[in-house]
Amino acid sequence: MRIALIGQAAFGEAVFRALRDAGEQVVVVSSVRGPKERPDPLYAAARAEGVPVYSTARLKHLDVLDRYQATQPDLCVMAFVTHILPEPVIHSPRHGTIEYHPSLLPRHRGRSAMHWAIRMGDTRTGLTVFWVDEGIDTGPILLQREVDIGSDDTVGSLYFDKLYPMGIDALVEAVRMVREGTAPAIPQDPALATYEHPADDTNSAILWDEPAQQVYNLVRGSIPTPGAHARLGGLLVRFWEARFAPVALSGAPGTVLSIGETVDIELHGGVLHARRLSLDGGPKLPAPEFAREARLRPGDRFADGRLD
Repeated sequence: MRIALIGQAAFGEAVFRALRDAGEQVVVVSSVRGPKERPDPLYAAARAEGVPVYSTARLKHLDVLDRYQATQPDLCVMAFVTHILPEPVIHSPRHGTIEYHPSLLPRHRGRSAMHWAIRMGDTRTGLTVFWVDEGIDTGPILLQREVDIGSDDTVGSLYFDKLYPMGIDALVEAVRMVREGTAPAIPQDPALATYEHPADDTNSAILWDEPAQQVYNLVRGSIPTPGAHARLGGLLVRFWEARFAPVALSGAPGTVLSIGETVDIELHGGVLHARRLSLDGGPKLPAPEFAREARLRPGDRFADGRLD
């Protein structure tokens, strides 16, 4: 079966190699170019293997789209796509288009699915390979796989340790099912659907009076990006690594309790042990270095992170 692969980064390259290793015929690739000195891994891999590759951003140009479609793919596979694609890219392959999404659809539609699974306190999530339609992550489900979300999982650990390797295998399996004519198309239940906005600074502010577990979920659900933030003396502080311990305390949430290998901050029902932080756009620092840089002392208090 002739495959068009659209994707980018290490995940896109890994899917490219896994499909070829499985005997699938990848006839065209679309990816981001990246800078000349460090091209995108999928883009570079396709070029090195002699597979035609086109910039995803340029598929909207008719001459590029014509050359892309001239490769006559039977199925389009989308692996980590951040562009809005022209309809002919999605609908012209004989078998249509399938896409990987890192949640159990219809829950957590949108590009920050892993962030919100952690932020909302989910203990299980997974991945979905679905048939692409005109909506945002709304198409029929081909297959799903589930994983546990650990109590200290971050977006980074959830993706790289679990959903990344599982996603490669799932896309290879999904392509095989399409080729063999056994791929289902199970409609999503709209009554179970959720859509969350992209995780960014508008929704990553720490509010210290919120329950301790909720604060910790926000912190770990913002790593490695965008970084949950608070304020210290008017400056923005981001939290890049932390752990949480439930404990009953009676002081003011946001207060620094102690400084050692971690900056220990009181929460409403626990302690946040911050291991790496950054100050107002500066580098990510281990807790002792951050404390020295920020002139932080026990008894100081972080303010809420609301941005004006």
